[in-house]
Amino acid sequence: MPNARKATGASPGAPAAAARGIRRGPGRGGWTPWLYLAPALVVLGGLLVYPIYQLGLISFLEYTQAQVSGGEPTTFQGLGNYRTLFADSQFWQVLLATLVFAAACVVTTLAVGCGLAVLLTRVRALPRLALMLAALGAWATPAITGSTVWVFLFDPDYGPVNRLLGLGDFSWTYGRYSAFALVLLEVVWCSFPFVMVTVYAGIKAIPSEVLEAASLDGASQWRIWRSVTAPMLRPILVVVTIQSIIWDFKVFTQIYVMTNGGGIAGQNLVLNVYAYQKAFASSQYSLGSAIGVVMLLILLAVTLVYLRLLRRQGEEL
Repeated sequence: MPNARKATGASPGAPAAAARGIRRGPGRGGWTPWLYLAPALVVLGGLLVYPIYQLGLISFLEYTQAQVSGGEPTTFQGLGNYRTLFADSQFWQVLLATLVFAAACVVTTLAVGCGLAVLLTRVRALPRLALMLAALGAWATPAITGSTVWVFLFDPDYGPVNRLLGLGDFSWTYGRYSAFALVLLEVVWCSFPFVMVTVYAGIKAIPSEVLEAASLDGASQWRIWRSVTAPMLRPILVVVTIQSIIWDFKVFTQIYVMTNGGGIAGQNLVLNVYAYQKAFASSQYSLGSAIGVVMLLILLAVTLVYLRLLRRQGEEL
């Protein structure tokens, strides 16, 4: 071996040096990955970072219709807008209603989507195609169109649902809980297809031998899902759960259209509609921006906590 090194002129550290050269060579390290990511980062900066910066900035200013019209200069309020917001009892009521409503939407959407995804794996090709087309049709329907259709279906005078259920002239949007329930149904209707299609694709990627082995061992379908399928689908379930939390926490169109701007005396307000009313109906843009910042922080906190819990579960496994 020493003679071989002398013949080739190689030194003992040559392999390591060569490896370092490969890693640090042109086009493989340094700034090259960032150059590839630069276009996407520029787009994200323009569409995400800058609006968030403006949202946060306005929340610290006195920004009303007078400032928008240029009649009065903007003044720095510090945390004054947040103190005003947190001192408002309606804000806490709306926040609690938003959290409960979003949680109910997320749980129901995941349950319906996962259940139908499992069903897709057990039906024949024609029913599977029909269910897929129906779900994708619901998913592709614009939120304002779907909300208008659902309001018509449950209309106390002309809607077919009350006639089929024998409810007479019962108004779903008059009561607080019935209105929230109606909006929840519409949100789930337009959201479950994403969960269904994503989870179905994940189930089809699981080796059939694993599911067959669990079945041969005598495990029930529920036990197979809980102990075999769900753990293997954990990355996919993380994605659909976080997406559902973000979407359902930020619901605006369905509430605004189906309850006519938040219900009677604001009984069906959620944070997004509440922020809209503060910013555009009352011209308190700074308070509306403060509500937006609070929503952003809540979503970030929920997402980080959820990811940390899943990571801890993965380490325990």
